[in-house]
Amino acid sequence: MKKIILYIILITAAILCLLPFVWMISTSFMATGQSNVYPPKFFPDKFTLVQYKNLFARLNVAKYLLNSLILSVSVTIVSLFVNSMAGYAFAKYKFSGQKSLFKLLLSFMIVPAQVTMLPLFLMLKEMGLINSYFAVIIPGMASVFGIFLIRQYLLAIPDSLIEAAKLDGASDFQIYFTLILPLAKPILITLAIFTFMGTWNDFLWPLIVMTNDSMYTLPVALANLMGEHNQDTELMMAGSVVTILPILLVFIALQKHYLKGIMMGSIKG
Repeated sequence: MKKIILYIILITAAILCLLPFVWMISTSFMATGQSNVYPPKFFPDKFTLVQYKNLFARLNVAKYLLNSLILSVSVTIVSLFVNSMAGYAFAKYKFSGQKSLFKLLLSFMIVPAQVTMLPLFLMLKEMGLINSYFAVIIPGMASVFGIFLIRQYLLAIPDSLIEAAKLDGASDFQIYFTLILPLAKPILITLAIFTFMGTWNDFLWPLIVMTNDSMYTLPVALANLMGEHNQDTELMMAGSVVTILPILLVFIALQKHYLKGIMMGSIKG
């Protein structure tokens, strides 16, 4: 009986979580104005692709989709490189003040991102990088969470493997590229998913540093669309589907590696 009750609760919770997504997808296939009738309709009378045609033909969503893809992939690649090197250094190198520096680094995790936005914006403005892709890429080059995640994972790798590689004459960078990175593949994929999704969904920072609408990312362009078409619910839902579909596909494709990285990264602290 306890299991039956538990399954009922879980299934009910799953349905409640899925309902908004199902309604969003269903509404995106409705004709203009059909979602605003009373009583409200959950499924369209007739499925139509007119909203998606309007997105790509009239509102140039393909351009914003490409902008988001370029930024998300760029930030993910650069972030993996920088965070993996820093995490490797904190996990396997011994240097003066290592523990104190790492504790100081962790303390910045409690600082809200909004606090650093103004000084970061002023720094980038002095560098002449506002209204460029670099204004988004540079702040995403490294994160405390990424360094911490990789460091915790690499602690579980035996030091004897690194010492054996050094005895074979491998340099520090050879060890990093040929030994550490292949062993850290699960946690790197996990961090890649986090970084890609975070960059793809980021709204506030691209809105601040991008003044040219041709450089807008998809979330920013979608918010702009809301201002121009307040009553066009169906068009907004189609834009929302286009926004979440890429990250959903990325997560589904890499979910096994993601779970493996999360589980193994928590072995040693």
